[in-house]
Amino acid sequence: MDPKGLDELRQKLQFYETILDNIHNGVMITDPDGKIIFFSKTYGNFLGIDPQETIGKLCTEVIENTRMNIVAQTRIPEINQPHRIMGQDMVVQRIPIEMNGELVAVFGQVMFKDVRDVHALSKKLNVLESKVEFYEKELESLRSSKYTINNIVGKSDRMVELKKLALKAAQSNSPVLLIGESGTGKELFAHAIHHASERRLRPFIRLNCAAIPKDLLEAELFGYEPGAFTGAGSKGKPGKFELAHHGTIFLDEISDLPLEMQPKLLRVLEEKETERLGGTRMTRSNFRLIAATHENLEKGVEQGQFRKDLYYRLNVIPIHIPPLRERKADIPFIAGKLIETLNRDLGTGVPKISPDVLAILENYDWPGNVRELANILERAIYAVEGDTIEIHYLPFFLQRMKQGFAKTQPSHLKRLREDMEKEALLHAIRVSKDNKNRAAKLLGIHRTALYKKMKKLNISQHPN
Repeated sequence: MDPKGLDELRQKLQFYETILDNIHNGVMITDPDGKIIFFSKTYGNFLGIDPQETIGKLCTEVIENTRMNIVAQTRIPEINQPHRIMGQDMVVQRIPIEMNGELVAVFGQVMFKDVRDVHALSKKLNVLESKVEFYEKELESLRSSKYTINNIVGKSDRMVELKKLALKAAQSNSPVLLIGESGTGKELFAHAIHHASERRLRPFIRLNCAAIPKDLLEAELFGYEPGAFTGAGSKGKPGKFELAHHGTIFLDEISDLPLEMQPKLLRVLEEKETERLGGTRMTRSNFRLIAATHENLEKGVEQGQFRKDLYYRLNVIPIHIPPLRERKADIPFIAGKLIETLNRDLGTGVPKISPDVLAILENYDWPGNVRELANILERAIYAVEGDTIEIHYLPFFLQRMKQGFAKTQPSHLKRLREDMEKEALLHAIRVSKDNKNRAAKLLGIHRTALYKKMKKLNISQHPN
C-alpha cells in the first residue's frame, strides 16, 4: 500500500477509535478467541485500568464475570443484561460481529453503570407516561363531543325517527347536512353522530362559518405557515381540517361560506388534502364532515349564492330537524330536562312547573325553538321563590297568553300567538336598546331570523 493510502487508513482508524473512546459508559471489543482488541478510555477510567495494558489479554483476565467469550462461542447477542463488577450491578450488552458469515469480533458496551439508574429512568418514564396519558385525556375531553344521542330529548314519532337516522348516519363516513331553524339543536345532533361513530375517541372540531370574519375564514379552515400574511403567527397554525384528522369537523352555518371559498372546500372534501396558506406541502386529513344550515341551500343554489356541486357533495345524508312548534308533544320532556340541567349548572333547586305554565309553554310557537325555551326557563329560575315556576315568573308576553286563552275562541288562537310573538320581539328590541344582535341573542334566535319575523309582523327597524 502506498504511503498516502496508509495515511488515510491511519486517519480512519484514529477517527473510529476516537468515537469508541467517547461512548459514555465504556466499550470493550474482543476477537473470536476472547482476546481484547479494543478497550475504551471511558471504560478504563471507570474501572481504574490502563486501556493499553488490556490489549491482547483474555477478557476473563481483565473483567470479572464477563461473558464476552461465551457470546463468541454461541454467537447469540445478549442485550441489556445484568453484570456485577467490583460489587456494583451494571447493565450491559454483548453483540457478536460477523462478516461474510464468519465471526470477527464481539462488541461489549456498558449501558448503565448502576442498575439503579435503570430504575430511576423507569420511574421518570412512568411519570412522563402518566403525564402524557393525562394530557391526552384532557385534550380528548376538550376536543371530543359533549353530547350523545341520549341528550336529544323527545318522544314524538318524528324525533324517534330522526334519532334512528342519526345513529344510522354515524355508521357511515359520508357527509351529513343538518337542516333546521336556529335553536333546533343542530349542533346537538352533530355531537351525537360523532359520539356514536367509530371516531368518537378522535377530535370533534367545530367552526361557525358565520362567526369568523371573511378574511380569516380561510386561515382558520386550512391553517397557515409563518409569515403567510400580515398578522400571521411566527410559528404558523394548523387548520381545522388538519386538527380533525381521524375525527369529525362540524361546519355550522355553512350557507354563510363565501362563494370564493366554496370550490376550495369542495376540493378538500373530494381529495381529503389541504395546503396551508403560504405553504407548498399538501397534508392528508382523514376527516368526516358534518355541516349545518338554517337557510334553504337549494334556494341559494338557484340564486347563485351557493355552488350546486358543493351542495350535492354536502347533501349526501340530509337530516331535517323540525322546529319546536311542530313537535309540541315533546315540550314537557324538553322543559323537564332543561330545568334539570339548569338546576345543576346554576346550583338552584326548582324542580316543578305548574300546570298553567306548562299549558302556556305548549301553546306558544317558540320562534327561537329550544334555545328560546331554555332562555325563558333560566330567567324564571332566577326569579322564582320556592320550588315551582308559576305564571307570574314568566315574561309578561307569556303571562298574557293565559288571559288570552280564557277570553279567546280557538279560531282566534293564531292571531293571539302572532300578537304575543310581536310583543316578545318588541320587548327584546326595547330591552336591547335597538341592538338587533343583542335582541336576537336574548330571544335565542339568529339575527337573520329576527329580521324575517320583524318583516312578517310589520315591526319597523326603530320601534317606539
